[in-house]
Amino acid sequence: MSFTYTNTESITFTITHAKHLAAKVATDLKRIQRFYDEPSDARITALEEELVALLKNGYLEKVTYGFKRNGNWIKPSLHYTSHELNQADGTDDDPGKVRPGEDVTGAIFYTFLEKNKSFYNLSAEEQERFNSSLPFRRSDAPTPGAEGYFSRDLSYSSGGRALNRSTLNSY
Repeated sequence: MSFTYTNTESITFTITHAKHLAAKVATDLKRIQRFYDEPSDARITALEEELVALLKNGYLEKVTYGFKRNGNWIKPSLHYTSHELNQADGTDDDPGKVRPGEDVTGAIFYTFLEKNKSFYNLSAEEQERFNSSLPFRRSDAPTPGAEGYFSRDLSYSSGGRALNRSTLNSY
């Protein structure tokens, strides 16, 4: 006599999951603020709200937060890439591990966002409606270069989705 057992699991990504992931990114930004005096609390709040909306609606491809000088990312800069998990479990690291003591003289705090194909598959009206719901407007800009390379170091996950974080390192 033989028995078979099948278990199917379905996960619905909710606003709570999106807030969990965005809070981890906001914690990273607070750490940058602590060491480098940027971004402001108000800007962190707005960036977190934007990220929650992008994650909840499934429109985030990748986003980078950090310092830019002469058109290039410099340390400390953090890059987050969104993806679906193959299974419910994923690594959910603690945020942080931002290095102090980098030279940000003459640099500005900057963010660069790339939305995914799900966003661009929306009608122009739907895209505008979503963009209007965000806490601030982004403008088109060229993709910054980098003084170094981004290397994956942490992963944040919740509700079947994850954000892989990469930190800018020197060559």
